[in-house]
Amino acid sequence: MHDIKAIRQNPEGFDAALALRGLSGMSAEILAIDAARRAKITAAETALADRNAASKQVGAAKAKGDEAEFERLRKLVGDKKAEIAALEEEAKAEDARLADLLARIPNLPLADVPQGADENDNVEIHRWGTPAAFDFKPKEHFELASVAPHMDFETAAKISGSRFVVLSGAVARVHRALAQFMLDTHTDENGLTEVNPPVLVRSEAMYGTDKLPKFGEDSYQTTNDWWLVPTAEVPLTYSVAGDILDEADLPRRMVAHTLCFRSEAGSAGRDTSGMLRQHQFEKVEMVSITKPEDSLAELDRMTKCAEGILERLNLPYRTVVLCTGDMGFGAQKTHDIEVWLPGQDAFREISSVSVTGDFQARRMNARFRRAGEKKPEFVHTLNGSGLAVGRCLIAVLENGQQADGSVVLPEALHPFLGGKTQITTEGVLK
Repeated sequence: MHDIKAIRQNPEGFDAALALRGLSGMSAEILAIDAARRAKITAAETALADRNAASKQVGAAKAKGDEAEFERLRKLVGDKKAEIAALEEEAKAEDARLADLLARIPNLPLADVPQGADENDNVEIHRWGTPAAFDFKPKEHFELASVAPHMDFETAAKISGSRFVVLSGAVARVHRALAQFMLDTHTDENGLTEVNPPVLVRSEAMYGTDKLPKFGEDSYQTTNDWWLVPTAEVPLTYSVAGDILDEADLPRRMVAHTLCFRSEAGSAGRDTSGMLRQHQFEKVEMVSITKPEDSLAELDRMTKCAEGILERLNLPYRTVVLCTGDMGFGAQKTHDIEVWLPGQDAFREISSVSVTGDFQARRMNARFRRAGEKKPEFVHTLNGSGLAVGRCLIAVLENGQQADGSVVLPEALHPFLGGKTQITTEGVLK
């Protein structure tokens, strides 16, 4: 949510920041609604003062026996009461109109975010590892002889429809091992607190984390107004909604492994082969709550946490800063980490780490109080994948593939697989 006071103070700057996102200026419309709202409030306050003054004069007129003045003042009090109620209702309507408009406007990019229209204008800032040189044409994950029997899209379609998968056997175990490895690394080495949150959340939680109203069609809603989480960002971030935290409690760093659900609205025809883009998937999600002055350093720290997972798995990747035209709705700045997939001969996103500033905090009224200060301030929130488990599975399978269709597994996973080091051509862990 945007600060209306900041828009009043610098409408030109607000419009210029929106232009970087490819949007037309909106300050004039916003300030017109704000002015109408404030005018109604002022008018209601004036009418209230008139009513109070008249109320005081009613008794005096009655005591003097001035019946005409008494009736005039009594009618005035009644008229002012009705006028105040109408003005307050109109102000309330303008306030709701303003809040709805502000809730649909994306966050403003930070000054150092590269300008651009789409993913082609993103800027690479880091690269790690060298893609393996295969002496055969590498296959995509679902084509591998060791994987195909244990990655069943037909049965999933029978159960649930398209964009679902049933994993079994060795592939299911490697998938589970990856999530366990990520959680243990983040909690034991990166200092995050593990949380096991609900994956059904209220509309308020979706709104507070900027998923509503704009992206309702991208998520699944139950008949009793719960939402299936698109990512654990929603419950983890919303856990501080309405709170005033102590400065000493920040930063608050959390991690969760959950199922995630997305309708993939608008993605028809994209990544339909394999399990790259699913309606149901698993992610290990990181969320940090920080003081404003610490959030950019936290963005870098969280990015390194996600990168470290890939390095431990020996998976080549690159990190890019998203340009203004490719950033997500709530982000001020985003680092995308893209893992190398030899089957596609391309880098594909496996993590997005974003700082939102106080954009979400304002929506959910999450604040903190500095030591010795009385007035609380809004916290800053950050979120990032650490990592998408299914996409990490794809990368492990494709990068470890052998000519016979077997898969050599990363050493970091061996302890989580009972010492097993590969998936044989027959699809067995060995």
